[in-house]
Amino acid sequence: MTLSEEDYIKAIYHLSKDEQKGVSTNAIAAQMDTKASSVTDMIKRLAEKKVVHYKKYQGARLTEEGKAYAAKIIRKHRLWEFFLVEKLNFSWDEVHDIAEELEHIKSDKLIEKLDTFLDYPRIDPHGDPIPDSNGNIKKVEKTLLCSIKKGKKGIVVGVKDSSSEFLRYLDKLNIALGEEITVLNKEPFDNSVLIKLNDSEINISAMTANNIFLKTN
Repeated sequence: MTLSEEDYIKAIYHLSKDEQKGVSTNAIAAQMDTKASSVTDMIKRLAEKKVVHYKKYQGARLTEEGKAYAAKIIRKHRLWEFFLVEKLNFSWDEVHDIAEELEHIKSDKLIEKLDTFLDYPRIDPHGDPIPDSNGNIKKVEKTLLCSIKKGKKGIVVGVKDSSSEFLRYLDKLNIALGEEITVLNKEPFDNSVLIKLNDSEINISAMTANNIFLKTN
């Protein structure tokens, strides 16, 4: 697989909310920031390599081989993110682009040794599960902060938006993985949320509340 082919496989994987329904070329084009015609050409190449099922007007779906390959790429990406944060002291908003490059390293032996060196982490710095060596991904039970009822609390376990801009914004609010958040009030007018964090009260926007995952009891 070329680097570009791997990027497409990963994009289709992330866009596949319903395995029975294919991902449209327009959705893939938006994700990859390219033209739909370029996506069609790439999808045909991936179909020839047996990693994608593709039918015109029905979109693209990963084959079992394609899903396994996608999990392998995601495993490498998230392990490298964990390594960069935990061992090289990068902040969580800096590691995505670097991991995008490192995920294309082909050595399986290196990745297994990296996993062992890191003591087999289960989640990356953004709270996303790391696939095991067999490609299995353990789902993390989580609820968006915007869906938490008034008076309830939970632990921050992930983010929906992992862009550098959003992560830096959360740093300003001192919101990080493992922090406990209590919902004090929800404003009906604009859906903003008043939360308690480390004995401080913070008012956050609906957009922010829609991008933070909590684990509740």
